[in-house]
Amino acid sequence: VECHRAGEIAPFALTEYDEVAGWASTMNEVVQEGRMPPWHASPEHGKFANDRALSTEEKALIAQWVRDGAPQGDPAKKPPLPTFATGWGLPRQPDLVIPMADQPYQVPATGTVRYQYFSVDPELTEDRWIQASEVIPGNRAVVHHVLVFAKAPGLAGRGGVDGFLASYVPGLRPPVYPAGMAKRLPAGSRLIFQVHYTPIGTAQEDICKLGLIFVDESEVKHEVTTTSAAQRQLRIEPERADQSFTATSRTAPTDVLLLGFMPHMHLRGQAFRYEAVLPDGKREVLLDIPHYDFNWQTGYVLAEPRRLPAGSRITCQGVFDNSAGNLNNPD
Repeated sequence: VECHRAGEIAPFALTEYDEVAGWASTMNEVVQEGRMPPWHASPEHGKFANDRALSTEEKALIAQWVRDGAPQGDPAKKPPLPTFATGWGLPRQPDLVIPMADQPYQVPATGTVRYQYFSVDPELTEDRWIQASEVIPGNRAVVHHVLVFAKAPGLAGRGGVDGFLASYVPGLRPPVYPAGMAKRLPAGSRLIFQVHYTPIGTAQEDICKLGLIFVDESEVKHEVTTTSAAQRQLRIEPERADQSFTATSRTAPTDVLLLGFMPHMHLRGQAFRYEAVLPDGKREVLLDIPHYDFNWQTGYVLAEPRRLPAGSRITCQGVFDNSAGNLNNPD
């Protein structure tokens, strides 16, 4: 079972036998129900490098261990605990660290905080190529998610998904692009931090940071871009589940290599599906999430990049549950 760094996501550390044995029946319950490890992609479509799902055999092994009374085994064979980098989940310390502001944002004790936007000038005088990136919140208790967009010189507005650079959301691991691939950050760009705060009953403060690892342009063979299929004309009816809406990406102007997906809905999200529409009209399911979970904003990384020919597009289907049967429904 995947073990997160203690204090970050998991309610316990899974490092001491007595603690693990005390949670054994609960662990078995959430594993057998598929709630842990958190992985929501249907196994019928696609293979993913970050697949956390347990096999039938692995689930059976855990169940048998619990039925046997959670025996400890031979302590002499206990493997060493993993070591984690301090502060960052990147392969090494970032080349550039950019805070969202000079002063922390004051999060009120109660109420609803609208998305906050912070504009930062990283003072880049030349294009830089990003091999890996990570956003870390200063106060995880109140930060639900952070999106960072790059707004190139001359672009109006706050920036959009097509300028997406990096993010922090529950369950997401920092992306490291394959060798020869990198994102371009144009010289003179401003960075826009979109931060979603959730008050916790006491006044808090926070300052988020973006860490970037650069690669030399001579090593870059493919430019990585993030694009979207967004549906902004939603009309979600009350007291109904299974409400489906679709959105389609722009048509690929050239052959592309598809690296991964980042589906996103909120508390009424029920299901999500990506389909490739090829130039000849054929359709292929790329990723199917039959039970969407807002608590785990997972990025799905393909085990092997999928080549899509020029003229292809991607259609997304989002399904919403606005009924009383959705226990996450806020209204």
